[in-house]
Amino acid sequence: MNAKRRYAHLLLAAVFSLSIVLSAFAPAYAADLTGKTVTAVTITGNAKVAESTVLGVVKIKPGDTLTADKVKQDLQAIYELGYFFDVVANFTEVPEGVKVVYTVMENPILKEIAFKGNTKVTTDKLMSMVKVAKGEILNSKTLNDNMRAIEEYYHDQGYILARVSDVAMNPSGELTVTINEGMLEGIDVKGNEKTKKYVITREMKVKPGEPFNVKEARRSMQRVYNLGYFEDVNMKLNPGKEPNSVVLETSVVEQKTGTFSIGGGYSKADGLVGIIELGDNNFRGTGDKIKLHWEFGGAENTNYEVGFTRPWLDSKQTSLSFSFYDMTNEYSDYGLNSSGDGQLRSTYDKNRQGFDITLGRPQGEYMHNYVTLKHRKDTYKGHVEGPVNYSDPAASGYPQYVGYLNDNFGLTNSITLMRVYDSRDNVFNPTEGARLAISAEFAGKLFGGDFDFNKYTIEGRKYHKVGRDHVLAYRATLGYADGKMPEAGKFSVGGADTLRGYEDDEFKGDKMLTATAEYRFPIVKKVQGVVFTDIGKAWEGEGYKLGDLEYSAGVGIRVTTPIGPVRIDYAQGANGGKTHFSFGGQF
Repeated sequence: MNAKRRYAHLLLAAVFSLSIVLSAFAPAYAADLTGKTVTAVTITGNAKVAESTVLGVVKIKPGDTLTADKVKQDLQAIYELGYFFDVVANFTEVPEGVKVVYTVMENPILKEIAFKGNTKVTTDKLMSMVKVAKGEILNSKTLNDNMRAIEEYYHDQGYILARVSDVAMNPSGELTVTINEGMLEGIDVKGNEKTKKYVITREMKVKPGEPFNVKEARRSMQRVYNLGYFEDVNMKLNPGKEPNSVVLETSVVEQKTGTFSIGGGYSKADGLVGIIELGDNNFRGTGDKIKLHWEFGGAENTNYEVGFTRPWLDSKQTSLSFSFYDMTNEYSDYGLNSSGDGQLRSTYDKNRQGFDITLGRPQGEYMHNYVTLKHRKDTYKGHVEGPVNYSDPAASGYPQYVGYLNDNFGLTNSITLMRVYDSRDNVFNPTEGARLAISAEFAGKLFGGDFDFNKYTIEGRKYHKVGRDHVLAYRATLGYADGKMPEAGKFSVGGADTLRGYEDDEFKGDKMLTATAEYRFPIVKKVQGVVFTDIGKAWEGEGYKLGDLEYSAGVGIRVTTPIGPVRIDYAQGANGGKTHFSFGGQF
């Protein structure tokens, strides 16, 4: 064994070799020196390490009786000082007994330290964990502790395969530490019959040919599940072909992502009307989303809405969504006069026509930025019921609403900027993490519209796991707007998504505050129970009138069905109880 390889071997050793100790003591044992009195204990071979340092760990003292166990203990203790790559014991018999001489061979002087193979941890960071000093004798014990600290740091960062594969020192005193970070050799995907493989692998934070990180693998599993295409996602590690490498096997169970419905109805005004709606959140297995809603028949029925989303336009995960629509629906306004919250004011038909285009791009793992362009025209189509007829409010006895149509119907052109932080573990049924969204919408006649306003919204959500399957969920939303804003653009509070126990959009204004707390617990498979309380209100004019907030409390259930999640809530508000039935996931 040459000097370089011998140093490498000794520096990696955790304990002194028992076979070396026994061979060192064999001549003395053969001479039958055990049982004799020790007359002196000396150290030789040390040039840099003080003799007192070595004698400080030696247990055999003059006057003691020599035994094999004591010698082995001393050899072990001297070696564990870390300054020596070899230690032997020699004995000289004298008339009074026996002299014990421990001969040591010092480690070389450390001149330089170099690292090889580290790509995920900087050399500066690794150097900060090495406590052996340059210009001094290399302490192998300290070095071994440092190497373990480096491995533990790697493991804490998620690189569970990383290890110090070699420590070598050349005769000139240069120490080279080689790190094997543990490679991901490949990714195998199983169970995807419809979904293209690249749709799954592009969501993964781990990439073949890079060091494997278990934290990124866990996040990858969350990202794949959050696509919404699969009932279940599992991952396991298989050995790779190369040493210290693995293959990540990803198994998915696909679920239904397409929808199709057809229906019809009849009314005196429109006659026979047909409805067709179809969509797919994973169109042709590419991850694109499409939605088509079409109503046909009747006197003037031209309702349609088309939506499309491509989540990956490029390698930077730029997303594109757009929708265009021409829909006439029935709407209701509440608040008869300024103090009449909760009272129906007017129900009417309104046509909305236009399009939205949204571009998005992630910034880091949890942050996304979006920009949306909106072009929308609202047209009043006629009164249905309620005391106020906006077509002629003076004739219906409410002259204060003269000019309502001019103030609230027309063209809105706006741009919305949104920044979203989302660390939820499951976007459909979160148990941990948080979501914070900040948006600002700017509309102005400069863009060619009829309205000029600024609208700001902040929404925060937080989730805490209680035990294994129970969850506490919180949400708070704050909104503020100024300028000339149409009724359709105002903040609305009330209904299944904001303030249960009240009518949908019962409160509207240019300021808004809502908060919700829910306790969620499993009942049976695919059925979840909820206990909740809501608080909120929207106001017109100056100030947030916190003393005017509305409250409600209630219970509900969440059911996962083949056509998607179904929510049923019953809430008790200020004016009695109300049941809300809706489709879609919870916040």
